[in-house]
Amino acid sequence: MAAPSPDRDALDVAFGRAVRALRGERGLSQEALSFACGRHRTYISGIERGTSSPTLGTISVLAEALAVTAAELVARAEAERGR
Repeated sequence: MAAPSPDRDALDVAFGRAVRALRGERGLSQEALSFACGRHRTYISGIERGTSSPTLGTISVLAEALAVTAAELVARAEAERGR
């Protein structure tokens, strides 16, 4: 299996930063976010660290739990990536 590309790794890290920032803005702990979106806390941690790549379904439930659209969440990740 091929190693992930640096671009994909950068996008995973940027997505994690976007999730962490929104979670902080909403005053949610990782545990509270994990409960709200039905995912395990360690998975949320992996997303925030950029070590886990969420599926489209997970992006959708994360966005809903964070009170944004999936498009807005992805746009924030793209903005983080551009930093």
